[in-house]
Amino acid sequence: MFERIKLLIGENITKLHQAKIMIIGIGGVGGYVLECLVRSGIENLTIIDFDKIELSNLNRQIISSIDVLDNYKVDVAKNRALTINSKCQIKTIKEALTNENLDVVKNDYDYIIDACDDVKLKIALIKYCQDNEINLISCMGTANKVEPEKLMITTLNKTYNDPLAKKIRTSLPKKYLKTKVLWSSEVPIIKGCLGTFCAIPMVAGAMIAQYVINELLKSKL
Repeated sequence: MFERIKLLIGENITKLHQAKIMIIGIGGVGGYVLECLVRSGIENLTIIDFDKIELSNLNRQIISSIDVLDNYKVDVAKNRALTINSKCQIKTIKEALTNENLDVVKNDYDYIIDACDDVKLKIALIKYCQDNEINLISCMGTANKVEPEKLMITTLNKTYNDPLAKKIRTSLPKKYLKTKVLWSSEVPIIKGCLGTFCAIPMVAGAMIAQYVINELLKSKL
């Protein structure tokens, strides 16, 4: 199924098959990250989320549909991934990550992708991954945005107009501000609630996935 990808990268496709990726949060952004990774040849994945699919997810989460309401997101995501590539090895974790169980994030993963919406957890992940030399990319805010062309990947210290990034940036010592993040330079159009169009998490997820793929292809796996 990967003939079109091999036209671009040849036998380097084996790097993608062998890579081990963890995705934390399989909602709007995380679901699209998973979709892109699986369709790009990533076959060893751990996905973490304790939420179930709700009606309000249908407007933006690729794993959501009427027939899977009230099912755990990780179970639905795993089943979807296996219908795309049955060779995938997918471990699911249905629990919230905290400082007490953060050791599930280990050095044997080639990349950790943070697509969760828990500010405290994002901060803890940034600290833990940098302190333990684990590759991490963290998604900042995608709500209240309508211009996907303003999404970008930089280090955390270069972010602006992103309330979530600001909150995290100001909560961290300077040494952690070189963490790679996906964020938007667009000024949020509303405040006080979280509205979302499908295109923003879709593009954000695709950008994160391709960033990780490109990093894997440059590595010595």
